[in-house]
Amino acid sequence: MSSRTATLPVRNPGTGELLGEIEDFTDARITAALAAAAAGHRAMAALPAWERSQLLLRTADLIEAEQESLARLLAAENGKPLFQTTEEVKAAVRIFRGFAGEATRLFGRQIPLGAVPGLERHLAVTVREPLGPVAALVPFNYPVELYAHKAAAALAAGNAVLVHPPVRCPLALLRIGELVERAGAPDGAHQLLTGGVHVSQELAGRPGAAAVSLTGSTGAGREIARRAADTLKKVHLELGGNDALIVCDDADVAAAAEAVVLGRLARGNGQICCAVKRIYVQDGVHDAFVDALLAGAAKLTVGDQLADGTDVGPLISEDAAGRVEAAVAALVSDGARKVAGGARDGAFSTPAVLVDVPQDSPALAEEIFGPVAPVARFTDPLDAVRMANESPYGLQAAVFTRDIKRAFSLANRLDVGGVVINGSTALRAENLPFGGPKDTGGSAEGLHDTALEFTRQKTIVVMEALG
Repeated sequence: MSSRTATLPVRNPGTGELLGEIEDFTDARITAALAAAAAGHRAMAALPAWERSQLLLRTADLIEAEQESLARLLAAENGKPLFQTTEEVKAAVRIFRGFAGEATRLFGRQIPLGAVPGLERHLAVTVREPLGPVAALVPFNYPVELYAHKAAAALAAGNAVLVHPPVRCPLALLRIGELVERAGAPDGAHQLLTGGVHVSQELAGRPGAAAVSLTGSTGAGREIARRAADTLKKVHLELGGNDALIVCDDADVAAAAEAVVLGRLARGNGQICCAVKRIYVQDGVHDAFVDALLAGAAKLTVGDQLADGTDVGPLISEDAAGRVEAAVAALVSDGARKVAGGARDGAFSTPAVLVDVPQDSPALAEEIFGPVAPVARFTDPLDAVRMANESPYGLQAAVFTRDIKRAFSLANRLDVGGVVINGSTALRAENLPFGGPKDTGGSAEGLHDTALEFTRQKTIVVMEALG
């Protein structure tokens, strides 16, 4: 038997060009990484907050210095247009700098024991301590940005982090891993474990990780949670979405259509958990909205993600494009009418617009991960809210209306983690909590949330301190 390490190819999804190869980690390599993470965690936990902050700031500076080459590498392996991957790398820089600040703001509390009879002279405080090695499971669609949310948060809190990058586009993260090492991360504190899905499964199931953080599909989240249950590790899940956009009859129709074009058909090639995936339009503006949507979609350029002027690049794989093609066919089979796009060429999928979509279509209830805009009608805005809430997902939703009372009323009724008024659901600011209930996972990720998630509280009581 050969002792040669197994490798996996990384290719440009549009051209098939071989960009590199990665190691497929074996169980033995995972065991070694977990052992190194234990030592790395002790080293990180021993660093004072200001040193952890400086480590993250140095990392941000190094990423920023290479942002052009990182963005080009990410576009080549991921398929998103270059101008979008450039913005993604810039977001990662901001996130590292944001968590550098959070590292110095992991506050404890002083709890008045005078609230309990007989304990008046005692003093209680809580402190925040690192949780332990964190397994960060990163998806393919926004790997650099979502890696930053997990890895920077773990390091800010004083933990080691074991990163499983996406198997189809790991190269930019591997380079960033080298930059974190150059910035001075302790040995074992920041590791990338490459390979197939078995790597994530092993990290979730092994006792060496104290927490596992996944951004991915709901099916993957359930599997990771099941495996993590055996060791009772903390599970942090940001899963699927089927975000609804509700266009009321007093809306700015042109702005609503643009929100779908930019927030669904173009951005991320439609492969975004918080993209607009269902559009509900009130009868009075339905036709005008569809006309504006078709006009916007017709202006999009599909092609080489590295070329200037490209709006939509290839999906992450031919299989992914095939699933989108099948979803469009299922919508048509359910009674929808395709009025634009929907053709597939290898990993490329032309932006599709469908109208007359039945509200009870099983295909509409599923998350379509590609540039598809299904449009359904409604008469009463409360019916639109009801249809939006019937989804098993609960990430975000959007409402277009000029009536502020209506906006807040509908937002209050939507069973989601975030509502955007007069904008696309494809909005994620790093300083806002991001996540949602139901099959979206129930966790929240953001600068002011994730670092706390990766700590534990310890209570210290000093008897007779106030005697």
